[in-house]
Amino acid sequence: MTAATVRLIPGDHTFSVEGEETILEAALRAGLSVNYGCSNGNCGDCRARVLEGEVRKVRPHDYVFSEAEKQQAYTLMCSVTPVTDLLLEAGLAEGPEQIPLQRVSATVRGIERPDPHVLILRLQTPRTQRLRFLAGQSVRLDLGGGLSDTLPLANCPCDDRNLVFHLDASRDDPFIRHCLDQLGKGTSVDIEGPEGDFVLSEEHPGPLIFLAMDTGFGPVHSLVEHVLAQETGEALDLVWVASGERTHYEDNLCRSWNDALDGFRYQALRVETDAQVEAVIRDALQKVTDAPQRDAFVAGAEAFVRAGLSALEQIGVQASRCRSLVL
Repeated sequence: MTAATVRLIPGDHTFSVEGEETILEAALRAGLSVNYGCSNGNCGDCRARVLEGEVRKVRPHDYVFSEAEKQQAYTLMCSVTPVTDLLLEAGLAEGPEQIPLQRVSATVRGIERPDPHVLILRLQTPRTQRLRFLAGQSVRLDLGGGLSDTLPLANCPCDDRNLVFHLDASRDDPFIRHCLDQLGKGTSVDIEGPEGDFVLSEEHPGPLIFLAMDTGFGPVHSLVEHVLAQETGEALDLVWVASGERTHYEDNLCRSWNDALDGFRYQALRVETDAQVEAVIRDALQKVTDAPQRDAFVAGAEAFVRAGLSALEQIGVQASRCRSLVL
């Protein structure tokens, strides 16, 4: 079956819809932050106006269009697929302030320990209550009994139901101890969010630099996946620093990106002390071309973030083009 092409305005974004997937599913897969709510045909937040082309319903919906909406050819992106190529008018979130605060009760679907210092927590939301967020944002997890923490999401917004978090398992606090000792598959976890501005510009991102230390790779992973979904073809440099005995626990994934993608460069580095960090980052950044034209993202411990921002300044990246996240 030939994929249909959808052109979305304003903004002039184009993406393909394959098989029986809905327009909403395809837009999210393409890395577009379209407006939506329940994704289940109830709220109507994913309304879009069909300006050219024809759609076909593939999912039922309870939302009732007004007469005015019917006359203006509105449809629900979560319920239809294209019959022909389409021109749609639909809203896009241009920044974190346009993503509503949400409260979702999710369940634990998996806990992994890729190395002794890392815990990867996988949560799943109900089908009718997915979490809308921008790549790089964080949410507050409430385990009950007064145990809560704000953590960055590590997955792409295109998978808004299966949420991933990279936790520092070596932290000695009640939240981490509870995750290690008592959290099990099927446990309920309350989520509130999203929050934070460690996000990409909704405009064409251009070439990018990502600096991460240890579990700072989690939010960077979310950002990289989002950029790759957009298929811009821009240059991306990822520098991942592991400290002490920690590992690059998703090294194979990063190397697969490096091998498969033109313009993607991955450097896996190691430091033993905080004093080494800035020099290691500075040396890695010498390989980055056209640095002053790039946006940069830095995530990790406070000392790492300070060193990363300083090194970026030294190679000409403006402070206004840098985003940082202290973990």
